[in-house]
Amino acid sequence: MSTDQNKFQAIISHCKEYGFVFPSSEIYDGLSAVYDYGQYGAELKKNIKDYWWKSMTQLHENIVGLDAAIFMHPTIWKASGHVDNFSDPMIDNKDSNKRYRVDHLLEAFAETLPEAEGNALLAKMDELLKENDFAGLKTLIEDNKIKCSVSGTCNWTEVRQFNLMFSTQLGSVTDEANEIYLRPETAQGIFVNFLNVQKTGRMKVPFGIAQIGKAFRNEIVARQFIFRMREFEQMEMQFFVRPGTQQEWYEKWKEERMQWHLSLGTDPARYRFKDHAKLAHYADAAVDIEFEFPFGFKELEGIHSRTDFDLKQHQEYSRKKIQYFDTEINQNYVPYVIETSIGLDRMFLQVICNAYEEQDLSTPEKADSRVVLKLPAKLAPIKLAVFPLTKKDGLPEAAQLLIKECKQYFHCYYEEKDSIGKRYRRQDAIGTPFCVTIDHQTKEDGTVTIRHRDSMEQERVPLTEVRNIVMNKIM
Repeated sequence: MSTDQNKFQAIISHCKEYGFVFPSSEIYDGLSAVYDYGQYGAELKKNIKDYWWKSMTQLHENIVGLDAAIFMHPTIWKASGHVDNFSDPMIDNKDSNKRYRVDHLLEAFAETLPEAEGNALLAKMDELLKENDFAGLKTLIEDNKIKCSVSGTCNWTEVRQFNLMFSTQLGSVTDEANEIYLRPETAQGIFVNFLNVQKTGRMKVPFGIAQIGKAFRNEIVARQFIFRMREFEQMEMQFFVRPGTQQEWYEKWKEERMQWHLSLGTDPARYRFKDHAKLAHYADAAVDIEFEFPFGFKELEGIHSRTDFDLKQHQEYSRKKIQYFDTEINQNYVPYVIETSIGLDRMFLQVICNAYEEQDLSTPEKADSRVVLKLPAKLAPIKLAVFPLTKKDGLPEAAQLLIKECKQYFHCYYEEKDSIGKRYRRQDAIGTPFCVTIDHQTKEDGTVTIRHRDSMEQERVPLTEVRNIVMNKIM
């Protein structure tokens, strides 16, 4: 199957070297599948969140925001089906005692095959997963002689289910504590607050509730850097609609979410829709927006028609009426729900993978190259870097005045060490779209050299126009 592992490893190294993502607790040899976002990663992550939040809440009159707690009443997860159904088929190797998620094991093996064979294997896997045919899944693994990466053997246990929720205790004394769960998704916080938001916001169906927050899943094998982690962040929106209109809204949100991704300038050929082979217990339609990562097409965002399952379940378990009175049809009903759910960490990885380029700039006279992150200007951690040509003649002071003027509007960076060329390269590597050099001509005519990251073109512009030039690109 089509993958570029060398590029992916280079991206992982780049993220650490330039302050985007670090292995968590690294000085203690790290913690598996947990990562920390560095100074530039935290900024990029925040900018992605802000861009999504603005597109959902500020640009839609009928979508509002919510920030629900991570700890929730344990009965919520019984009502939602997570206690009984939130599990994945797993298999252990008897020789190494290493545990694998069955779909991950088969997907990894499929990546080693020619594309047609890999796709056929994954299609068979999807069919067996849909039927919950665990014996068939084990046979598929054995027939393909898939080996454990540790022991190198095919000595497998039976396939069985593994619940993905983390549990903990609520209370100061363990013996008296109640078991609760770290939420595996943010959606349930929206559902249990449906009436609170609807009534206090005077919301009329159709309307949506958006939320960004942490979620936790005890993945058996977390892998592919930040693509699959045990602690991650979701950006979800639940859109409540009149029963019978859900298919229309499902199609609308499919199109709208794809347009949001394309608005960042990514090649449309790197996206595709993939319908779910097996629907979740609550859904009557579901599709993934997949992106072509260096390790192949993988899920980036899910759009699901969740029917009225969630609200009805919470109505039953809480014994509280959760309905909406629709004045247009003079009728009470439990709304249906269309969900859009995107992993923030996966979106972060998508942005980095799409932006990363290694360029050979050599000429017959000189060898030269650069690594550049062609991040969308609106998402870049630093928007403007300002360089005085020298450390004297009042140039640093002029540069600091420009920084002072601009930093109220966007993030700026000041540097005076090394040659201008080396400073440019460092900013290319973190994705800064604009660099400005303050030189002696600046003192004479009030102009500066502004350098554009992607084209490396340089032009003289009035010092007073720098802020507007950057603002026009990031709005």
